[in-house]
Amino acid sequence: MAIHAYDEDYLSGAQRILGDAVDFAVMSLGLDPDAFGMAFAVSDVSKQFAAGNPKYVAGMNGPELARMVLKQTHMSFADSEDIMYLDKSPEYWAGWALAFYQWYRDYSFMEILKVISLEKIISLYPVYHEMDILKFAEYMDKAMKNAYPKTKLRMHRENCGLSQSELASLSGVPLRQIQLFEQRQRDINKTSAETLLKLSKALCCNMENLIER
Repeated sequence: MAIHAYDEDYLSGAQRILGDAVDFAVMSLGLDPDAFGMAFAVSDVSKQFAAGNPKYVAGMNGPELARMVLKQTHMSFADSEDIMYLDKSPEYWAGWALAFYQWYRDYSFMEILKVISLEKIISLYPVYHEMDILKFAEYMDKAMKNAYPKTKLRMHRENCGLSQSELASLSGVPLRQIQLFEQRQRDINKTSAETLLKLSKALCCNMENLIER
């Protein structure tokens, strides 16, 4: 059960824009990749981009996106003319791949870049750039699961201050079923919509917030 924040029709354009933004920031403006990556992650730009706001995933070019990030985060930079090369760099690929993975798994950019830095993604270019993008996604999945071992269900339950038994009582979902979900012995992505709805109502969240990437 895959849930994406925006339609796949926007995806290729979003990938190009973020690819060009990273390339422009690093190659044209000479910024440190990780400094720009974290500036992007904390900016409102990344939130709007992740949500699929057409202004950000289709309505501007990469250099414009990069400048907006830098201005929002008050990073100083010596501006340069808009340059977007036909020969795509490792920096471009990193932004392109990052945009895909964020869309594919619906993590926030901050969640991703805290685990795998932008510079690290750039370093993966020699190995992954000629592979199917899903191979890159598999690599990222492993890193994210190691960094965030708790299931979404458990994180939301603990954030609400509920025990498994209390959640079972509130939701009407059997305690054993909740335990199996949290132990990853039963796939919550394959459970019924009714069960997801019961759990999400008890946890005051949306159903998609309980889906595992």
